[in-house]
Amino acid sequence: MKRVGVFVCHCGVNIAETVNIEEVIKSIKEYPGVNMAQDYVFMCSDPGQNLITKSIRENKLDKVIVACCSPTLHESTFRQAAKEGGINPYQLEIANIREQCSWVHPDRKEATRKAIKIIKSMVEKVILNESLEPVKVPVTKKACVIGGGVAGIQAALDLADAGHKVVLVEKTPSIGGHMAQLSETFPTLDCSQCILTPKMVSVSKHPNIKIFNNSEVVDIDGIVGNFRVKIRKKAAYVDPDLCTICGDCSDVCPVWVPSEYDRGLAFRKAIYIPFAQSIPATFTLDIDNCLGLSPIACGKCREVCEPKAINYDVYDTIIEEEVGAVIVATGFDLYPVEEMAEYGYGKYPDVIDGLMFERILSATGPTGGEVRRPSDGKVPENIVFIQCSGSRDPERHNSHCSKICCMYTAKHAKLYKHKVHHGNAVIFYIDIRSGGKGYEEFIQDTIEKERVTYIRGKVAKLFQEGDRITVWGVDTLTGQKVEIQADMVVLAMAMVPGPDSRELIKKLKLSTNHIGFLSEAHPKLRPVETMKAGFFLCGTGQGPKDIPESVAQGSAAASKALAMLSSEYLHHDPDIAMVIEDYCCGCGICVSVCPYSARVIDTAEKIARVEEVLCEGCGSCISACPTGASQQKNLTDSQIFNMVDSILKGV
Repeated sequence: MKRVGVFVCHCGVNIAETVNIEEVIKSIKEYPGVNMAQDYVFMCSDPGQNLITKSIRENKLDKVIVACCSPTLHESTFRQAAKEGGINPYQLEIANIREQCSWVHPDRKEATRKAIKIIKSMVEKVILNESLEPVKVPVTKKACVIGGGVAGIQAALDLADAGHKVVLVEKTPSIGGHMAQLSETFPTLDCSQCILTPKMVSVSKHPNIKIFNNSEVVDIDGIVGNFRVKIRKKAAYVDPDLCTICGDCSDVCPVWVPSEYDRGLAFRKAIYIPFAQSIPATFTLDIDNCLGLSPIACGKCREVCEPKAINYDVYDTIIEEEVGAVIVATGFDLYPVEEMAEYGYGKYPDVIDGLMFERILSATGPTGGEVRRPSDGKVPENIVFIQCSGSRDPERHNSHCSKICCMYTAKHAKLYKHKVHHGNAVIFYIDIRSGGKGYEEFIQDTIEKERVTYIRGKVAKLFQEGDRITVWGVDTLTGQKVEIQADMVVLAMAMVPGPDSRELIKKLKLSTNHIGFLSEAHPKLRPVETMKAGFFLCGTGQGPKDIPESVAQGSAAASKALAMLSSEYLHHDPDIAMVIEDYCCGCGICVSVCPYSARVIDTAEKIARVEEVLCEGCGSCISACPTGASQQKNLTDSQIFNMVDSILKGV
């Protein structure tokens, strides 16, 4: 005979305000199979956990129900308490009477009635629960970091400094990400390269870090603690070990193309170095813009290369690395300005985005740090900054706030005034969001000391008149229409995931929000973990954020990975799918629908087998199985039918 104990949490007033706890206890005590029922104000507190442990021993319980909040919050807490009480932790179940009951029902009588039904259904489930043991998995003490921006760099350094090998995969020729394109950083206005370059050098020199630049992850399979990462390394036509960065190859190259680093405001050769501080420090041959290698159409770069660093007879290679954890730091792109037809991008050369203005401000930029108009090189004496370009506009563009635009626009206006003292800077804004250390003071300094004009309102239209741009807007504080003749317009474009990132995330089978940013397992309690074990995230691939937050999140992701890599073994949750061999016909449908490659067909026995360490218990195989052979441990068809019956009684 099973002995079931039920513990009902008040959760302060979260549950007790809507659910009549007394009535719940009275009803549950009379339910068949329940030996005791007790309530407490906060079951998750230390006294609450001790109550569970003590009651298991004194009442000789072998099954436990805790009626409280979502199992995503405290299931592990209560299972540990059950274990300390002397029973298998998988003989404890959570009845969610907060999120699924008290929080959604204003009617106390109905909420109480529903809470009782939820608890009774969980009693039926736990009665048929089996005692399970976690699956034991060895750990490969190496990590893969995808993305070489500042967040990925920080994560890689933290892992490497802790003594673990790291594979850093970057799709572009150099690590550094968008931070390498910035002129100065808010709120301290320190040089971006001055603070980033030392970290880039540390990565390149670290004995525990291997950089794969010009590379992309094409597939990851395996299990948590033992992943196999397939990396496509693009053909390196220039050997970085032989290249002396003399520049002779670039001097003779006849091809000029717009520079990605300078956002198209300057040109580079088909063989080039992205920027002076690039890591790895080597020239790169852009095969897409080269005159051709099959057959060789030019060959001048190889002819002049004295150290013989250039070799045309190389190809892309697939490299496999075994790692225990993966950190995804895929970064961001700007919302395409071509989408902003109302702001005339493409038609008007002096309408640019924020990153383009960063390159204009930078001492290493196309104008050497002097503020010049792209159209004619003249100094703009009137400049308009438009915030929320493509952000907070669900009707036409993106609904989300890009978080850092208020700050970097203020920085742009401040730096412009430093360089063009007599110039006029106007910022159109919806509202100002400056939530960071020293950020509000930075905004106030921009307004009061630099005399930058802020106009609360959106810009309706831009159009060219002569060599100037007419800006039409509305000041929502005064209700007056505003018309400004500007020499240059800078759009604070929305931060969005790049198309390459979206494709990679699909391959990794990670979840995203509706915009395409990576979704964390829990926004408060597990902010750098994903629902896929062994995968962690950091930086702007998870959502818009500034440099300090990206760096902090890089370290947080590394610490989570380190906690996992420091163990000799990992323990995989045993709540997984199983196969009832007598029912299985070997049709293979479950194999085709499994998103984790956890199913194979045993050709000798003609039945499906489960790779337990790969299974995540998602239930895809169970819903697809035509014979009912696929069942989830501790959530079998019998348990589900019994749960439904208990809920329907008295309806």
